[in-house]
Amino acid sequence: MPTSTSARLAGQFALVTGASSGIGAAVAVALGAHGAAVAVNYGHDADGANATVKTITDAGGTAFAVQADVSKEDQVQAMFQQAIERLGGLHIVVSNAGIQVDAALVDMTLEQWQKVIDVNLTGQFLCVREAARTFIKRGMQPDVSKALGKIICMSSVHEVIPWAGHVNYATSKGGIMQLMKSSAQELAPHKIRVNSIGPGAIKTHINTAAWDTPEAEASLLKLIPYARVGEPDDIGQLAAWLASDEADYITGQTIFMDGGMTLYPGFAAGG
Repeated sequence: MPTSTSARLAGQFALVTGASSGIGAAVAVALGAHGAAVAVNYGHDADGANATVKTITDAGGTAFAVQADVSKEDQVQAMFQQAIERLGGLHIVVSNAGIQVDAALVDMTLEQWQKVIDVNLTGQFLCVREAARTFIKRGMQPDVSKALGKIICMSSVHEVIPWAGHVNYATSKGGIMQLMKSSAQELAPHKIRVNSIGPGAIKTHINTAAWDTPEAEASLLKLIPYARVGEPDDIGQLAAWLASDEADYITGQTIFMDGGMTLYPGFAAGG
């Protein structure tokens, strides 16, 4: 993971949900490396969150861990309040926390459906709403950022690619697309930018079986025209740029970082 890159986010305060491992941890570390002070949210894995904090602080950055279940309104509000009190405010919110609970459609229980929707979609709504309220209450700080605030939703290629056996997950990501776009439309007059990142196959613990053997990786690469599996830091660096003034004219967009997975490689030889 990076130790020092630039100061494009210097003087800014960020909150990253689900940052105890994987993509969330990489995003938190990247924001810290680019100069932001970071509140590192976790749901259950305190050790993982503390490891993320240590990576940031060992590199000279500022970070602390904060626990909250993003599907619970009172916990989200308390998390934001703690982040504001500890950091002094917020300029960037990355709503990353997400889970998978997989089952075939005919076998999926209501509990399995609801658990994924609660975390992946309702959790994003609660964080986006609280971020917008926080930014509007604080007001502009033009010496810090051109925007009043920056919100990044973590989506997936599965906001556009159907995924049999994962209807709850795919539905949650499709919902994030419209949550992000509708929020961006509503919040743009306030100078709040709302965007999503849509990762493809990224090497995280949630999908280890898909890439941790040569055979599995070869099979996965059939879906990736660029012929490599992504790394969490790929997403982290994109998030840092998207939160910066360099991306100030971007809002309401999903940026897919997927090695071309959304190019539907099965059609490369005709259809």
